[in-house]
Amino acid sequence: MPLNLNGLPDWLAKIGGSLSLRGLTSLSDAAAESLAKHERPLSFGGLTSLSDTAAESLAKHGSDLGLCGLTSLSDAAAESLAKHRGGRLYLEDLTSLSDTVAKSLAKHKGWLKLSGLTELSDAAAESLAKHEGELLLGGLTELSDAAAESLAKHEGELLLGGLTELSDAAAESLAKHKGELDLYGLTSLSDAAAESLAKHKGKLNLDGLTSLSDTAAEALTKHEGELLLGGLTIFSDATVELFAKRADWSLRLEFGHLKVKIE
Repeated sequence: MPLNLNGLPDWLAKIGGSLSLRGLTSLSDAAAESLAKHERPLSFGGLTSLSDTAAESLAKHGSDLGLCGLTSLSDAAAESLAKHRGGRLYLEDLTSLSDTVAKSLAKHKGWLKLSGLTELSDAAAESLAKHEGELLLGGLTELSDAAAESLAKHEGELLLGGLTELSDAAAESLAKHKGELDLYGLTSLSDAAAESLAKHKGKLNLDGLTSLSDTAAEALTKHEGELLLGGLTIFSDATVELFAKRADWSLRLEFGHLKVKIE
C-alpha cells in the first residue's frame, strides 16, 4: 500500500536506528520526501516501482539505502540515485541494466550491490568499471572476455561470486584488478588461469574450488596477498607440500577439507 496517510512518514523518519519497510509495495512522492530525512539505514523490500521524483528524494538520504524489490530503473531514477552519498546502495533485485542506467550508476561513490543481474553487456561492464567503491555483481553467471577486461580496471572490491567458470583470457584480465577479488563460485580452474590469477595482488577468494592440479597449486603459491582456498577436498601430497613451504600460510585439515589461507 502507498505510505501517505496521516503524516505517518514524518513520524517514521524521526525513529532512531535502522528503518525497514519491507511490507510496502508502493511509495508516494510525498512519503519518499519525508522518509529521505531519516538519519539511519533505510530499506524497502517490496517496492515494485519507484517514480523519478521519489528516486530524486531518496537520493538525498544520508545513510545506507536499500531498494530491494525493484527489478528495473528508469534512466532518470538511476541518474538521481547515483548521487546518493549516504553509504551503501542496495539494488540487488535489478534483473536487467541498460547501458544508460549502468553509465549513471557508475557515478555512484561507495558500496553498490547489483547482485540480481545474471548478465551484463560489454558496454555496461565498461561503464561500471569506472565506479569508485565496492562493486557486488554476485548474480552474474557468465562474463565475456571483453567485460572481464573492462571490470579489471575497476578499483575497489569486485565480487563475481556467481561465476562457476572463467576463461583463460578473462582470468588474465581480472588478474590485473587492483583490490579484493571474489571468485568464490568457481568450481574449476585451468592451469593457465591459475598462473594468471597468481599475479593478482590483494585478497583473492577461490573458496569454491574443491580441487587443484599440482601445477595450478604451484602457481598460486606465488600469489601476493590473502588467498582463500577453503573448499579444497581433493589434493595431492605434492599440493600440501607446496602450500606448507609458505611460512605465512595458515594450513589445516578440517573435515576432509584442506583449509588454506594467507594473510
